[in-house]
Amino acid sequence: MGKLTTHVLDTASGKPGAGVRIRLYGLMANGRELLTSTITNSDGRTDAPLLDTEAYQAGTYELEFSVGDYFREHSVQQADPPFLSDVVIRVTLLDNEHYHVPLLASPWSYSTYRGS
Repeated sequence: MGKLTTHVLDTASGKPGAGVRIRLYGLMANGRELLTSTITNSDGRTDAPLLDTEAYQAGTYELEFSVGDYFREHSVQQADPPFLSDVVIRVTLLDNEHYHVPLLASPWSYSTYRGS
């Protein structure tokens, strides 16, 4: 069965992004629907998949990472207002696959990829 997982790496410090708020939205016919909200643990990961085998459905989703708040809470120097406040990654998931979508972020840049 399919599932969606993620983790955050703070590339400015070279450490896991612990304490990043992540919101998962489903893009439905009637608009954007919040499906779950969580905060990364000390390893920069979520304690549970964002979508597990029971909730997983093929479709288009947005992962929203609150990196501006994270860097402010960790006293990392940023522009005012921050260059990056929320990073939104839109992905399309197919049936019965495991998708791992990491975020590597600094106050000035980010990247992602389909991990394993």
